[in-house]
Amino acid sequence: AFNMASAGFFGSVCCLVKFLLGDFKMKKRILRFAALMAVVFSLISCVETKSAAKNREQPAVRTAKARGKQSDEVKLTHTLIQKGQAGSDEVTLSFGVTGDVHGRLYAYDYAVCEPAAGAGFVKTYVLAQELRKENPNAVLIDVGDTVQDNSAELFNDLETHPMIQALNYMNYDVWVLGNHEFNFEKEFLTRNIRNFNGAVLSANIKNTKDGSDFVLPYQLFNIEGVRVAVVGLVPPHIPMWEASSPSHFKGLEFLDPITVLRETVDSLKGKYDVLVGAFHLGRNGEYGSTGGVIEIAKQIPEFDLIFGGHEHARYANEVDGQNGDKTWIIEPGCYGWALAVGEIKVKKQNNTWKVVSVKAENRETAKVVPDTVMEKEFEFVHDTSVADANEIVGKVTEDFVPRVDYITGEEKVTTMPTIQLEDSALIDLINDVQLYYTKADISSAAAFRSDMNLKKGDFKKKDVAFIYKYSNTLMGINMTGENLLKYMEWSASYYNTAKKGDVTISFNPNVRSYNYDMFEGIDYDIDISQKAGSRIKNVKIKGQSIDPTKLYKVAVNNYRFGTLQSLKLATPQDVYFDSYEAMQDAGRIRALIGKYVKDVDKGVISPKVNNNWKIIGFDPDVEGRDKILDEIRAGTIKIPASADGRTPNVKSINIYELNN
Repeated sequence: AFNMASAGFFGSVCCLVKFLLGDFKMKKRILRFAALMAVVFSLISCVETKSAAKNREQPAVRTAKARGKQSDEVKLTHTLIQKGQAGSDEVTLSFGVTGDVHGRLYAYDYAVCEPAAGAGFVKTYVLAQELRKENPNAVLIDVGDTVQDNSAELFNDLETHPMIQALNYMNYDVWVLGNHEFNFEKEFLTRNIRNFNGAVLSANIKNTKDGSDFVLPYQLFNIEGVRVAVVGLVPPHIPMWEASSPSHFKGLEFLDPITVLRETVDSLKGKYDVLVGAFHLGRNGEYGSTGGVIEIAKQIPEFDLIFGGHEHARYANEVDGQNGDKTWIIEPGCYGWALAVGEIKVKKQNNTWKVVSVKAENRETAKVVPDTVMEKEFEFVHDTSVADANEIVGKVTEDFVPRVDYITGEEKVTTMPTIQLEDSALIDLINDVQLYYTKADISSAAAFRSDMNLKKGDFKKKDVAFIYKYSNTLMGINMTGENLLKYMEWSASYYNTAKKGDVTISFNPNVRSYNYDMFEGIDYDIDISQKAGSRIKNVKIKGQSIDPTKLYKVAVNNYRFGTLQSLKLATPQDVYFDSYEAMQDAGRIRALIGKYVKDVDKGVISPKVNNNWKIIGFDPDVEGRDKILDEIRAGTIKIPASADGRTPNVKSINIYELNN
């Protein structure tokens, strides 16, 4: 547009010159004027052309493909980050932290193709800019699980993943690795570590060949003369979770968080005035690990403020230490629900900085208007993801789960999820897919969403992501009947033990819903009147009692294979099929579901359920039950959820307790 306007402008000048040349006396002056204008035009045209070229080049840089196979090792060196100049004897240190954003660059959920109010870097960035206005020397940190989920894997072949490009765009200072960063080949991770402009942290990941740090254990800042150390950590269970894909963590070991942290903090003695934790860890350790934010705050009182992650929890509170001290801990939920903001005020006394006060709060994004400039910058991510999500792969003849909420029948679960209380066509579909590709006898699958369903109509790729949230791969393992029964008992511990007078069935708040598997290829009952470990009853395989010594072929996802190894129920030698090894990314269970619908069901799927399992040991005919269920539907009686909101229905409604 500018070039056309410029050409018109230059043409007008030429006409003016032609007219003025009629006056011979002015000829020489006008010619000089015309020559000057030609030079000006050419310069302007050159500048604008370069600018236009730059604008065209920007999307090309954003979408540049990876430059071939690159090294899967990184060599990071620590460089002090300077912010502001020393001068004042009173300084306010500000930290803005995101975590578990899981591919939410836009405020959008591509599994359902709908906007997500409390989500997205495009929203947290607005709050980050406001924080920088409050304090230009604020430190921005992301505590991991950044590049996985929400169609993020569509961009794994780019030189720099868009989520890392976004961190660079927003000028983040620190990226702490999360466990989901290891869901992909190590070369993918190391490439993005190298391409992040700030410091990449995790103190408890070591190179096995020499015990050196894989990434930086900490980052030192000098903020207006105050020395600040930020230390990072990741859960140590990655070898378990990624057991089926050891290439994802090749040459690495993951150490106990508190042990490493104690050593790291000791090594920093004399190098900091303020110590901040940025951990991809929940409040409590998992699988026997000491690595929980609460325990760290108690055992290592040197920390002035700790940012947590991994748990997808929303909290900001103080923890009492062992010596009467208190430490603020905070986590900003997930997906970009909030920007966790910490503020530490320090004052110089006798030439030493002393912490005067600490406070922390989560600044929520639900009502924040996204940054439109950033949206435009990364428009290609949104457009590509939407187009991919809406690709039609088949037809659904009828709804797979007619009553998503067991009590209300509504699409949104507010009471009890049907999919975890009875066999369903949806879990049977996933298990059928797994049985088909592994040629197994038995398959297990979990409901990753309490409201998952397939609705009558077009079957799109987004529907696959909706019913299968994670990018898991498929494993076939040989398992004895004895170990299979132990596995089933482990899974059935998801239910709380039923009591006399219970009107509803409830779930153990200490067991995540994704750790409850439902089995196909085997008939069984779950007796919830019995204690966990003694619930699996009436087990038959093809009409025959299970043989404890016989080897059965069992289909599981790679995450569950890692769990089974930790439970001593499976070993790498038991694996007879690995979909990733056989098919790489085409072997992810999401891709296999789409392939199955296309190749086996010929693009048309109908709900089929064989009701091979059921819950027993619960009295559905408690006197007064119908009245109570009506009150639950009306909302006058609420079924409790877990404190973090991640597990619905954690306590049964009991008629005797209500009457008391």
